[in-house]
Amino acid sequence: MALLHVQWLGSVDYTSAWQYQCELVRQRREGAVPDTLLLLEHRPPVITLGRGSHAEHLLVPPQQLERLGIQLVETDRGGDITYHGPGQLVGYPILDLRQHERDVHLYLRKLEEVIITALTHFGIVGHRKEGLTGVWVGEEKIAAIGIKVSHWITMHGFALNVCPDLSHFDLIVPCGIRDKGVTSVQNLLGREVTLPEIFPPVVEAFAQAFSLQPAAVPAPASPVPL
Repeated sequence: MALLHVQWLGSVDYTSAWQYQCELVRQRREGAVPDTLLLLEHRPPVITLGRGSHAEHLLVPPQQLERLGIQLVETDRGGDITYHGPGQLVGYPILDLRQHERDVHLYLRKLEEVIITALTHFGIVGHRKEGLTGVWVGEEKIAAIGIKVSHWITMHGFALNVCPDLSHFDLIVPCGIRDKGVTSVQNLLGREVTLPEIFPPVVEAFAQAFSLQPAAVPAPASPVPL
């Protein structure tokens, strides 16, 4: 069974994590590193604009975001507008899909499967919605997914709402979907939930979905490539 490097980066600002992903993508393409799963939370909070973003889905002026300490970043992933912040488990898989199925649609479904499987550890029933990417509980979204695939190497990934400030989602139309709500693991369970608590089920589910053997590796001193 092929190896999966798992790195917990802790709290990382969005741009630094993006730069680190780009470096790992280069290394994965060259075969210098195995498939890798980066897990982190973004701090400070950030609103990202994917390649499919619409300006009207940002509901407040950028000056208000600045006053709230929330960054605004245009990024190269697919999808619409998304929020990332403390209390959200973000996963960035750097996979070579040539070693898996060369099927981007299947890859997205597998990322959804990872979240759905991990949520069962907490008695939460997540599901897909026809025509929409992500994971839902009832009519509320609990995990967003936005990716980029270049030369079959993946980057960006998923964001699972564990215990974020859900009021920040009111600043946007999350993923451009106006008629659905947003929820979190903590909100559904009615008790405090931490990222370390949800970390193992996510790693286990990811390794299972992609038939990989997880191995933790030390996080780099800095996620910014030197």
